[in-house]
Amino acid sequence: MGKTKRGKGTKIMGIADRHGLPLALRAESASPAEVKLVEPTLEERVVADVPERLIGDKAYDSDRLDQALMQNYGTEMIAPNRAKRTPTQDGRPLRRYIRRWKIERLFAWLFNFRRLVVRYEYHAENFQGFVHLAAAIILLRHL
Repeated sequence: MGKTKRGKGTKIMGIADRHGLPLALRAESASPAEVKLVEPTLEERVVADVPERLIGDKAYDSDRLDQALMQNYGTEMIAPNRAKRTPTQDGRPLRRYIRRWKIERLFAWLFNFRRLVVRYEYHAENFQGFVHLAAAIILLRHL
């Protein structure tokens, strides 16, 4: 699970597989918190299977999100605890956090496309279309 902010108040949320290839991408306004955008991003996935685990940064450390993902999708959320919070996970699941670089690599691949770096499109639907087009090109390169 990853996010990045780009021009004109846009945030791109993404989910990648174990190889760093996109499973779900969603362009959204930059104002809502990432925790509230996890489930809508999961609904945008292009594969039928729901991931067993999602790895996120400290912004995804939420008891409500953990419960909602487990109840609705059967997905475990792995995120390090924020400061000043009692630990909710032991060290074993957090060892998977070192694989977070794969989602960062996906965003690096996405932002090789200039149209995503500098948002020229006024309408969000057009920008979302270019995000999906970039994801399709990335997938085709890795066939």
